[in-house]
Amino acid sequence: MNERHGDLLVLGWREWVRLPGLRIPSIKAKLDTGARSSALHVVSYETFTRGKREQVRFAVDPNPKKPDYVVEVELPVIEQRLVRSSLGEEDLRIVVRTNLEINGRAWPIDLTLARRDRMRFRMLIGREALSGRALVDPTRSYLGDHPARRAPIDYDEEKAEEE
Repeated sequence: MNERHGDLLVLGWREWVRLPGLRIPSIKAKLDTGARSSALHVVSYETFTRGKREQVRFAVDPNPKKPDYVVEVELPVIEQRLVRSSLGEEDLRIVVRTNLEINGRAWPIDLTLARRDRMRFRMLIGREALSGRALVDPTRSYLGDHPARRAPIDYDEEKAEEE
Protein backbone atom coordinates (compact mmCIF):
# COMPACT_ATOMS: atom_id res chain seq x y z
CA MET A 1 0.00 0.00 0.00
CA ASN A 2 1.44 3.38 -1.00
CA GLU A 3 -0.78 5.95 0.66
CA ARG A 4 0.16 9.56 -0.12
CA HIS A 5 -0.81 13.06 0.88
CA GLY A 6 0.37 15.13 -2.07
CA ASP A 7 4.05 14.21 -2.51
CA LEU A 8 4.34 12.92 1.05
CA LEU A 9 4.16 9.28 2.08
CA VAL A 10 1.61 8.52 4.79
CA LEU A 11 3.17 6.17 7.32
CA GLY A 12 2.13 4.61 10.61
CA TRP A 13 3.90 5.11 13.93
CA ARG A 14 5.81 1.87 13.26
CA GLU A 15 6.95 0.59 9.88
CA TRP A 16 9.17 -1.99 8.22
CA VAL A 17 12.13 -0.28 6.52
CA ARG A 18 15.27 -1.22 4.60
CA LEU A 19 18.80 0.04 5.00
CA PRO A 20 20.36 -1.13 1.72
CA GLY A 21 23.71 0.60 2.31
CA LEU A 22 24.07 -1.38 5.53
CA ARG A 23 22.90 -4.65 3.91
CA ILE A 24 19.86 -4.76 6.21
CA PRO A 25 16.91 -6.04 4.16
CA SER A 26 14.33 -5.31 6.85
CA ILE A 27 14.13 -3.79 10.30
CA LYS A 28 11.16 -2.66 12.39
CA ALA A 29 11.35 1.06 13.10
CA LYS A 30 9.44 3.37 15.38
CA LEU A 31 8.62 6.70 13.71
CA ASP A 32 8.90 9.31 16.43
CA THR A 33 8.17 12.92 15.48
CA GLY A 34 9.04 13.93 19.05
CA ALA A 35 12.64 12.86 18.47
CA ARG A 36 14.87 15.13 16.38
CA SER A 37 17.44 12.55 15.28
CA SER A 38 17.25 8.93 14.21
CA ALA A 39 19.00 6.07 16.00
CA LEU A 40 20.11 2.57 15.10
CA HIS A 41 20.85 -0.18 17.61
CA VAL A 42 24.43 -1.40 17.49
CA VAL A 43 25.90 -4.34 19.36
CA SER A 44 29.37 -2.82 19.29
CA TYR A 45 31.40 -0.18 17.49
CA GLU A 46 34.93 1.14 17.22
CA THR A 47 36.28 4.24 15.54
CA PHE A 48 39.52 4.32 13.56
CA THR A 49 41.27 6.52 11.02
CA ARG A 50 41.67 5.62 7.36
CA GLY A 51 43.82 8.18 5.60
CA LYS A 52 42.69 11.45 7.14
CA ARG A 53 39.08 10.37 7.61
CA GLU A 54 37.52 9.09 10.83
CA GLN A 55 35.62 5.85 10.25
CA VAL A 56 33.45 3.62 12.39
CA ARG A 57 33.14 -0.16 12.27
CA PHE A 58 29.95 -1.38 13.89
CA ALA A 59 27.79 -4.47 14.27
CA VAL A 60 23.99 -4.47 14.04
CA ASP A 61 21.64 -7.28 15.02
CA PRO A 62 18.45 -6.03 13.35
CA ASN A 63 16.15 -8.80 14.55
CA PRO A 64 15.93 -9.46 18.31
CA LYS A 65 14.43 -12.88 17.54
CA LYS A 66 17.56 -13.84 15.57
CA PRO A 67 20.49 -12.69 17.74
CA ASP A 68 22.96 -14.74 15.66
CA TYR A 69 22.19 -12.64 12.56
CA VAL A 70 24.67 -9.78 12.83
CA VAL A 71 25.63 -7.36 10.07
CA GLU A 72 29.06 -5.71 10.26
CA VAL A 73 29.50 -2.34 8.57
CA GLU A 74 32.19 0.32 8.08
CA LEU A 75 31.21 3.92 7.28
CA PRO A 76 32.71 7.40 7.56
CA VAL A 77 31.86 9.29 10.74
CA ILE A 78 29.81 12.37 9.81
CA GLU A 79 30.04 13.93 13.27
CA GLN A 80 29.60 13.25 16.96
CA ARG A 81 26.37 14.65 18.37
CA LEU A 82 25.09 15.16 21.89
CA VAL A 83 21.68 13.46 22.09
CA ARG A 84 19.22 13.76 24.96
CA SER A 85 17.15 10.64 25.63
CA SER A 86 13.48 10.63 26.55
CA LEU A 87 14.68 10.18 30.14
CA GLY A 88 16.67 13.43 29.92
CA GLU A 89 20.07 11.71 29.86
CA GLU A 90 22.71 13.14 27.48
CA ASP A 91 24.90 10.87 25.40
CA LEU A 92 27.61 11.71 22.85
CA ARG A 93 26.90 9.56 19.79
CA ILE A 94 28.59 8.73 16.51
CA VAL A 95 26.60 9.87 13.44
CA VAL A 96 26.71 8.04 10.08
CA ARG A 97 24.83 8.63 6.84
CA THR A 98 23.04 5.96 4.81
CA ASN A 99 19.93 5.53 2.69
CA LEU A 100 16.58 4.71 4.27
CA GLU A 101 14.03 2.91 2.10
CA ILE A 102 10.32 2.82 2.87
CA ASN A 103 7.73 1.64 0.35
CA GLY A 104 10.22 1.68 -2.51
CA ARG A 105 11.22 5.32 -1.88
CA ALA A 106 14.73 5.98 -0.61
CA TRP A 107 16.57 9.02 0.71
CA PRO A 108 19.71 9.70 2.76
CA ILE A 109 19.41 10.03 6.52
CA ASP A 110 21.79 10.60 9.40
CA LEU A 111 21.73 7.89 12.07
CA THR A 112 23.16 8.01 15.56
CA LEU A 113 24.60 4.72 16.79
CA ALA A 114 23.29 3.60 20.18
CA ARG A 115 22.61 0.57 22.34
CA ARG A 116 18.85 0.05 21.97
CA ASP A 117 18.66 -3.58 23.10
CA ARG A 118 16.39 -2.63 26.00
CA MET A 119 14.13 -0.71 23.63
CA ARG A 120 11.22 -2.32 21.80
CA PHE A 121 12.49 -1.15 18.38
CA ARG A 122 16.02 -1.56 17.02
CA MET A 123 15.60 1.66 15.03
CA LEU A 124 14.02 5.01 15.74
CA ILE A 125 13.30 7.42 12.89
CA GLY A 126 13.11 11.04 14.02
CA ARG A 127 11.56 14.12 12.45
CA GLU A 128 14.76 15.24 10.64
CA ALA A 129 14.61 12.07 8.51
CA LEU A 130 10.88 12.44 7.82
CA SER A 131 10.65 16.19 7.19
CA GLY A 132 9.35 16.99 3.71
CA ARG A 133 9.01 13.30 2.83
CA ALA A 134 6.39 11.69 5.06
CA LEU A 135 3.45 12.28 7.37
CA VAL A 136 3.00 10.01 10.38
CA ASP A 137 -0.49 8.86 11.34
CA PRO A 138 -0.09 7.91 15.03
CA THR A 139 -3.29 5.84 14.99
CA ARG A 140 -1.97 3.39 12.36
CA SER A 141 0.86 0.88 11.94
CA TYR A 142 2.67 -0.87 9.11
CA LEU A 143 1.04 0.96 6.22
CA GLY A 144 3.93 0.08 3.93
CA ASP A 145 4.92 -3.21 2.41
CA HIS A 146 7.25 -5.58 4.23
CA PRO A 147 10.67 -5.02 2.61
CA ALA A 148 11.68 -8.68 2.92
CA ARG A 149 8.95 -9.43 0.37
CA ARG A 150 10.59 -7.04 -2.11
CA ALA A 151 13.56 -7.86 -4.31
CA PRO A 152 16.70 -8.70 -2.31
CA ILE A 153 19.32 -6.01 -1.79
CA ASP A 154 21.90 -6.08 -4.55
CA TYR A 155 25.01 -5.19 -2.59
CA ASP A 156 28.05 -4.14 -4.59
CA GLU A 157 31.10 -4.04 -2.28
CA GLU A 158 33.22 -2.09 -4.80
CA LYS A 159 30.57 0.62 -5.09
CA ALA A 160 30.18 0.73 -1.31
CA GLU A 161 33.92 1.29 -0.85
CA GLU A 162 33.77 4.26 -3.24
CA GLU A 163 31.03 6.01 -1.22
